[in-house]
Amino acid sequence: MNVEKAVPPYIRALHAYPPGKPIEELEREFGIADSVKLASNENPLGPSPKAVAAMQDALAYVHRYPDGGCFYLRRALASRFGVSADAIVVGNGSNELIELAVRTFLRPGEEAVMANQAFAIYQLVVQAHGGCSKQVPLRDYTHDLGAIADAVSPATRMVFLANPNNPTGTIFFSSEWQEFLSVIPEDVVIVMDEAYAEFVDDSRYPDSLAALREGRSIIVLRTFSKIYGLAGVRIGYGLTLPEMVDMMDRVRAPFNVNSLSQVAALAALDDDEHVARTRRINRAGMEFLVDGFRRMGLEVVPSWANFLMVRVGDGHRVYEALLREGVIVRSMGFYGFPDFIRVTAGLPSENERFLAALDRTLNGEGARGFPV
Repeated sequence: MNVEKAVPPYIRALHAYPPGKPIEELEREFGIADSVKLASNENPLGPSPKAVAAMQDALAYVHRYPDGGCFYLRRALASRFGVSADAIVVGNGSNELIELAVRTFLRPGEEAVMANQAFAIYQLVVQAHGGCSKQVPLRDYTHDLGAIADAVSPATRMVFLANPNNPTGTIFFSSEWQEFLSVIPEDVVIVMDEAYAEFVDDSRYPDSLAALREGRSIIVLRTFSKIYGLAGVRIGYGLTLPEMVDMMDRVRAPFNVNSLSQVAALAALDDDEHVARTRRINRAGMEFLVDGFRRMGLEVVPSWANFLMVRVGDGHRVYEALLREGVIVRSMGFYGFPDFIRVTAGLPSENERFLAALDRTLNGEGARGFPV
């Protein structure tokens, strides 16, 4: 069988999203121990203790299929956001919800508009389903909503927005959002990815749910991976119009969210103390890192999330040098920022170790003799 001939050209043209290596493998490969992982925007405090307890209690029942409709979680989310339960769809991380949205609302050959340096999964999923991605440059490291609106054409069926944006951490403001809504046709589905919304403390942040309550065809994506510390159990949710949920449910796989994820998310949603602690540790960590970068004379992109993008020269070389110091960050070449790295705000000791390693790396040789 000629595999290449059997695969559509738009699949062959894809480049897989580059996964990070397991920490254990990196430590073995580089001969390091006690490494610090600040690469994936995870919660440094770990999961909600309430979520851990709920999963432990549920272990005895994993021989049963999960609740295919996420009944209790959807009811709790509906109460939290003041919407009906049938306006909520739950997925195996918000990634699955991005795919469900594309499968449901985008036909092969139709367009989806997005920023060209936003979450890479948007473009990958659109292309994998035979759609056309129209990518718009960022302006000052953030979404240029005016240019995105100008890019919408009669062939456009979806627009993807990330607020805060990954990988830059920037946000667009309510005034820009309202102007954007005023010119976007109402039959264009807007996917508003708010994976890091709980970290934002800014009165100018748009209220995307207000547009939903006005009947706009918008899907607001949230996740339990970040502030709730449940990245490993993969659970996210979308808030949208009930009729849109109905259509997405028609292509959603049965039992797409496992039972441990559901009980963990339900418990974490009620853990206000863990969320408050996470916000405090993140705010302090972000301020500490920004101060450190500025002392080193480095350009740092302002961020409203739990990570920072900083210009270091050759981003990949610095990433590799930091690996040899036992500090794992993310190089940004894949996103078109080859002279940047992205670092997640960690615990105080992790942030201190990272800045010390970065300072050594940028001022001579890394601790293991890796010149940069």
